[in-house]
Amino acid sequence: MATDTTTVAPPGRTVRAGRRPALRRDGRYAGVFLAPSLGGLALFTLFPTAMALAISLFDWPVFGERKFLGIENYSHLLHDPVFRRVVLNTALFVVLYVPLNVVVSLGLAVWLGPKIKGRQAFRVLFFIPVMTPMVANVMVWRLLFQPGGLLDAGLQSWFGVDAPNFLGSSDWAMPAIVAMSIWQGFGYNFLVFSAALDQVPQSQLESAQIDGAGVFQRFRYVTWPMITPSIFFATTMTLITSFQVFAQPFILTQGGPGVSTQTLVMFVYNQGWQFLSMGLASAAGWILFVIIMGITAIQFIGQKRWVTYDV
Repeated sequence: MATDTTTVAPPGRTVRAGRRPALRRDGRYAGVFLAPSLGGLALFTLFPTAMALAISLFDWPVFGERKFLGIENYSHLLHDPVFRRVVLNTALFVVLYVPLNVVVSLGLAVWLGPKIKGRQAFRVLFFIPVMTPMVANVMVWRLLFQPGGLLDAGLQSWFGVDAPNFLGSSDWAMPAIVAMSIWQGFGYNFLVFSAALDQVPQSQLESAQIDGAGVFQRFRYVTWPMITPSIFFATTMTLITSFQVFAQPFILTQGGPGVSTQTLVMFVYNQGWQFLSMGLASAAGWILFVIIMGITAIQFIGQKRWVTYDV
């Protein structure tokens, strides 16, 4: 007697009963291979994130009694003039750093086109600061910026003027940190843009040139639409990392003068490890998380208007 080997399936599809055990077996194998990664994600990311949210609702000293406060930590931070200044410092760094990083990276990538000799050597040269440890880079720039340092000596010998006190002035400290950060980080976006420009068909550029399009017109109407996905990616990643800036101001200025260069991550560090107030540190960390998520969401919503994926 014949046995029906098919089971109920959506219209247009036939699933053989013999396939079900194989699918279940494949699912088990996939679960075994994914288990270490999922376990690590749960243990080192999801659990600490949940604990940080819970701690932010408490007065949580490292030593001593812990007291539930609800949203009082958040209310305290939002009314704290120091925290508001720290948020403004971080916003200022982001506003200065992100556009300059993208413009410098894209400009150098366009300049180092396929016809430039020694292009590969320049790529390696520009990427070296990214691979160099951040602390080493910051220490070198500290020697450059400090009074009597290389920059001060160069201005005195060449122009007979003294350099400003970059790291000791509230007017110059943040621009100095931005300049150092651009030098440190532009190489990554440079490679992203350089790879995107390599994918622009030369035939389309040549056709536009034959039709009378100039250099800027070819870039605006041919090159730009094709590299907008890379620009969106680079801008988003640079924006996220810029909100998390820490090492540069921590080593260059220690957040000074006063709190003029203290950033959100520095504030979290100081509250947690200097003042041992884990509740306030966690609350500040969650505020930073919400800011980053909100701005990233706005970017993803807005990218539909200017990013072209189907050129």
